[in-house]
Amino acid sequence: QVQLVESGGGLVQAGGSLRLSCAASGRTSSRYAMGWFRQAPGKEREFVAAISWSGGRTTYADSVKGRFTISKDIAKNTVYLQMNSLKPEDTAVYYCAAASTYDIHNYYQQRKEYDYWGQGTQVTVSS
Repeated sequence: QVQLVESGGGLVQAGGSLRLSCAASGRTSSRYAMGWFRQAPGKEREFVAAISWSGGRTTYADSVKGRFTISKDIAKNTVYLQMNSLKPEDTAVYYCAAASTYDIHNYYQQRKEYDYWGQGTQVTVSS
């Protein structure tokens, strides 16, 4: 079992920045690719960004490419999402997720690939 706890959400004006953190605990000796998803009111949860266990490969949704950066600190068992140039349409609850993997270079974009989820952190961008 892996427990994921997100933090760093809040209220920010359009054009501002936030950095989300996701701290993992529990069975962190196993290999997990990590991802960030978000869910706005009335919408389905959507993929935002993912990173391989090695940290060497990343991928982003087109809507955030060039503005968001996913990274990880293996020693701290923590994944980050740096969000710059925020827009009102980025407003959502952001979720961290972990996917068991044997390939340290794999990342995943589908919700069904992920085994563990955090409780979410609210990000609100005002216009």
